[in-house]
Amino acid sequence: MPVPKIAVIYYSSTGNVYHLALGVAEGVEKAGAQVRLRRVPELAPDTAIDTNPAWRAHLDATADIPLATHDDLRWADAYAFGTPTRFGNISAQLKQFLDTTAGLWAAGELSDKPATGFTSAINRHGGNEATLLALYNTMYHWGALVVAPGYTHPAFSAAGGNPYGTAHPSGNGHPTEEAMEAARRQGERLARITARLVATPDAAVS
Repeated sequence: MPVPKIAVIYYSSTGNVYHLALGVAEGVEKAGAQVRLRRVPELAPDTAIDTNPAWRAHLDATADIPLATHDDLRWADAYAFGTPTRFGNISAQLKQFLDTTAGLWAAGELSDKPATGFTSAINRHGGNEATLLALYNTMYHWGALVVAPGYTHPAFSAAGGNPYGTAHPSGNGHPTEEAMEAARRQGERLARITARLVATPDAAVS
């Protein structure tokens, strides 16, 4: 049976979404799938980054994580995208990467693949749900299959009950164990569903 391949692609400024991405990747691997953890390029100038020591520290600490490319999208059978909220929308950094995929989309290379999202805002109601819904708009245009966590496991309720994806209110620091467990379970769910589709590829074809 083919082993599903999943790309976990994220942007994180001070590390909260990065930690969630690690949790998602851990869940993917636990479910027996291959995973590529990738970050998208930073767009902010050094003058902005250096005004926030946590931003600079995180950027330097994760410099060894490979940057996402179109080859990662071609390689993957499914995607997990992570982004902080930006006024109830996805970050410019992740959006810029998604905006480069028109060629892949036009060639049908992004369709029929499961996709899920995760996010973080300072406050619990700081735009987390709106950000995930905005992210999924791109997935609909791709013809991807959105795999939201819903309430399919108690871990999702324990982490705040966001049915659209794991969301961490970062005002009190990096993700709690509850948020990390939700991220792991979200990765597992994505991997399980992807495995079914990879095993029966015609099931996702119109």
